[in-house]
Amino acid sequence: MPHPNPLPYEDALVLLDADHKLVKKMFIQYAGLVEDDGPPAARRQLALKICQDITVHAQVEEEIFYPAVREALGDEGLIDHAEEEHAQAREKIAQIQGMSTGGKRMDDAVKELAKMIDEHVLEEREKVFLQAQYADLDLRGMVPALVARKKALQAQGGEMKEPTKKATTKKKEAA
Repeated sequence: MPHPNPLPYEDALVLLDADHKLVKKMFIQYAGLVEDDGPPAARRQLALKICQDITVHAQVEEEIFYPAVREALGDEGLIDHAEEEHAQAREKIAQIQGMSTGGKRMDDAVKELAKMIDEHVLEEREKVFLQAQYADLDLRGMVPALVARKKALQAQGGEMKEPTKKATTKKKEAA
């Protein structure tokens, strides 16, 4: 008998990696638009969508996933590094969002962001996700909170708060 309310994802890692794959697909679409000399307005619209999706993903990780992994592993450096990479991506995203038109400058900035995200995702999969998989974490139980927070942020338009290392530290101190 099937579960009456199945989870949309097997576990937190599958959900977060689905985000990674979606953003990668959008970066490929963007590169195609650049290669085909697509309209600047279409490139800008896709760039802003990429920025929004990365912003939402990063915030969900920083608010829910990273604190749980930090606590389970007791490895400050691993999560601190991931949060630093998020901060760098946020800077590049702010730069892209501040551009009024899609053009060569935006194309270069999106290409730089794509490279940053590719490197971050590779490290995250090989280090954070791998260690989280073997840690004492309820990755399946995390899914409803991740999905709910992601939906709430998407409804807000993906406006990201300041870096959440402070929030993560405050949560840790409160525990």
